[in-house]
Amino acid sequence: MQGDYKEILKLLLPEIIVENFELTSYKTTAEVMHLYLQEINQRPKEFETQKLESKGFFDEITVQDFPIRGHKVFLHIKRRRWYSYTQQKAVYRNWDLVADGTRMTNEFAAFLNAINRF
Repeated sequence: MQGDYKEILKLLLPEIIVENFELTSYKTTAEVMHLYLQEINQRPKEFETQKLESKGFFDEITVQDFPIRGHKVFLHIKRRRWYSYTQQKAVYRNWDLVADGTRMTNEFAAFLNAINRF
């Protein structure tokens, strides 16, 4: 799904999301848009020298992002995890997707803070 819409997604979502996640589905109502994203199956650079095996996903998290045309936007994000045979444990990318103490993307939290609504 993302291949056809990647250029549009670049205008709507944070760059880190567009570059590292794929849009798997979406739902819209009169007031809310839900975008479902999962991390692409690409080895983390910080573990590229290790023997890794993809082991599915963490539980989905939901974060709020900027509204789009009057719709509240919620990103439902599934992060990937790998098993490192080198370290003998599960490993994953260290994403900084959620602003501390919120359930919003960092960019949206910074925007609200700048206009004193946060």
